[in-house]
Amino acid sequence: MGAAVTEKHPTGSTPEPITGQGGTADPGAGRERRLTSEELRSHRWWGTEGLRSFSHRARTRQLGYLPEEHIGKPVIAIVNTWSDINPCHQHLRERAEAVKRGVWQAGGFPLEFPVATLSETFQKPTPMLYRNLLSMETEELLRSYPVDGAVLLGGCDKTTPALLMGAASADVPAVFVPAGPMLRGHWRGETLGSGTDMWKYWDERRAGRIGDAELAELECGLARSPGTCMTMGTASTMASVAEVLGVTMPGAAAIPAVDSSHSRMAAAAGRRIVELVWTDARLSRFLTAEAYRDAVATVLALGGSTNAVIHLIAMAGRSRVPLELADFDRIAREVPVLADIRPGGRFLMEDFYYAGGLPALLARLDEDHLHLDRPTVAHATLREQLAGAATHDTEVIRTPDQPLAEQGGLAVLRGNLAPDGAVIKHISAEPRLLKHTGPAVVFDDYRTMQATINEPALEITPDSVLVLRGAGPLGGPGMPEYGMLPIPDYLLKQGVTDMVRLSDARMSGTSYGACVLHIAPESHVGGPLALVNDGDLITLDVAARTLRLEVDDAELARRRAAWRPPEPRYGRGFGALYQEHITQADTGCDFAFLSREGEVPEPHAG
Repeated sequence: MGAAVTEKHPTGSTPEPITGQGGTADPGAGRERRLTSEELRSHRWWGTEGLRSFSHRARTRQLGYLPEEHIGKPVIAIVNTWSDINPCHQHLRERAEAVKRGVWQAGGFPLEFPVATLSETFQKPTPMLYRNLLSMETEELLRSYPVDGAVLLGGCDKTTPALLMGAASADVPAVFVPAGPMLRGHWRGETLGSGTDMWKYWDERRAGRIGDAELAELECGLARSPGTCMTMGTASTMASVAEVLGVTMPGAAAIPAVDSSHSRMAAAAGRRIVELVWTDARLSRFLTAEAYRDAVATVLALGGSTNAVIHLIAMAGRSRVPLELADFDRIAREVPVLADIRPGGRFLMEDFYYAGGLPALLARLDEDHLHLDRPTVAHATLREQLAGAATHDTEVIRTPDQPLAEQGGLAVLRGNLAPDGAVIKHISAEPRLLKHTGPAVVFDDYRTMQATINEPALEITPDSVLVLRGAGPLGGPGMPEYGMLPIPDYLLKQGVTDMVRLSDARMSGTSYGACVLHIAPESHVGGPLALVNDGDLITLDVAARTLRLEVDDAELARRRAAWRPPEPRYGRGFGALYQEHITQADTGCDFAFLSREGEVPEPHAG
């Protein structure tokens, strides 16, 4: 029972046993004490002599399980975000079966738990409104049931941080299984990237360069299989974050969803979690300050999604690790962009996988930018996990002396328009706009913008700065991905492909353009964005890291005195809970009561 795992993994390496008690082992100290079956958390439900334990055993027999199937074995929760309405997770029913296979093989007892699905494609107003709800569901599920460890199945943008936030708060042994990217798209001889080419060809349609017939063909060629967006959008960015944090099997982040390697990885995760339970290797052992800083460096080297800024700050908060916007900007100045992947580059996740995947990119960064002597769920150290990792295509994964960009593709801006910060993915913007002053054209909400953006009376020019407010954590609500404001049709027809756009919203990780995002504080709570008028000059200077409203302080003070806060949107329900407790973008948009210090007692099971 509880033998060390010895199977091979996607990198071809063999994981070392995680040793120690309480998740604090010295990797060099050799094998230390393992838990006994009586020390398993689930033992308190099934293994005692009281009435409650008798009842629990009787109800387990009702489920059809024999005592020898579960008594004295690690109970593994398979937390599954599969749903009929989530194409990113369409295959996770089958992957759950692969995980179960691995758990059984390693001597554990798997139980599948369906949880909320956050479908980026369909859920309104935005899945971000419900990220913290899924994290709460995950945390309380793992705490309230007889669970010794967990395998977390997900991938669509908000699901990855939500599952890891909940599991980190519960602090149980856990392995994350990313859903994996879908196959590349195809249309008339072109390779398509979901999201990125959606925006591109929708603008082509608006400009009159393609028609309805072409658009109908694109609908059928853009997304061809289960899985997440195959660009370096938020889903693949956060899967990569999970891998570099050390909580996935090696190489898991880039495996295409429908590749047979994905099933093998899921089964390996099922085997591995049993060993992690026996050695009490909880998530807190892996989610350290060094791990989070490595995750920031990896996001920047990938040219990853700006959404990762909010999610990583929230995740680090659950791990009691300080992480701030300033850390992203500092590390961005030190880390080159090595992944030539859309939207910032040319290739797709399938290409990245065959080029060597994340292990190859991390080996390129090496100890100049990573902490290699910290543990992962599969190896005693990240250094061991990356041993033998090779790059098979240096166009997709660049060398440090030939990067896609000398510095990470993200900048943190501050100034009188964003006193608590804003972000821009400048690698995806037209260089001419990275230092720009132009007159503001202001939209108070997204619906108004949709209805009026093409009106000639607004006199929008290529030099205008489009400003959207009322789209932040409270104003959105949920900070929807409205930040890639559309360029007016008449400018698209003139060949304008990028403009400076500002908002307190987020932007899809598959998007591109000179879009300043996450402006904090948001306009809904009286941030300076609420004070901008049409025609005000706004200066963006990425090199100087500044975003400035060119209006004197006295005038801004007059406008502030006249500003009135909007009425609360929700009178009851989850929305009311959300608006009472959500924090701002610069602190991760978590609920204050979830991220603060405080103990949560274990439930009494007897």
